Amino acid sequence: MPITRLNHAVLYVVDLDRSVRFYTDVMGFRAIPMTPEGFRAAFLQAPGSINDHDLGLFEIGSQAAPSAAGRSTVGLYHLAWEVDTLAELERLAGVLTDAGALTGASDHGTTKSLYGADPDGLEFEVAWIVPAELLDDAARDARRRIGRLDLAKEKERYGAETQGGIRPEAVR
Repeated sequence: MPITRLNHAVLYVVDLDRSVRFYTDVMGFRAIPMTPEGFRAAFLQAPGSINDHDLGLFEIGSQAAPSAAGRSTVGLYHLAWEVDTLAELERLAGVLTDAGALTGASDHGTTKSLYGADPDGLEFEVAWIVPAELLDDAARDARRRIGRLDLAKEKERYGAETQGGIRPEAVR
């Protein structure tokens, strides 16, 4: 089965309106007008996405217990979304900080990442991926450890507006 990418994720949330506000106001997603009958749900599309939707949110109500995934049950740890530039990653660091949603930042060598949590405590990652043509031995070696992210240093090294990610023309 040759999977090419993740098309969308579906999350169960306590309060649909609160979650929609978070993902639209903080993360920049937009609501897509499609709701299945019999459910209190919302479907959201990320900026620049060509997917029908990237995130489905289904409300289960205030009786729901917090996720115990990774603490006492198996389950999804986090979703990871990619941004195009380090400038965008830096902008999102400020947005997430202002929203009280930034929980961490890491340098994985080939990936520069922010971590956050939505209003239900569900975790996510926002990452800029070093383009293949700019990878060097130091970046590849750093993959073996997780370090502190220094965005200023990374912008100086790679450029604030350098397009990240794996693009088809870079892997030919």
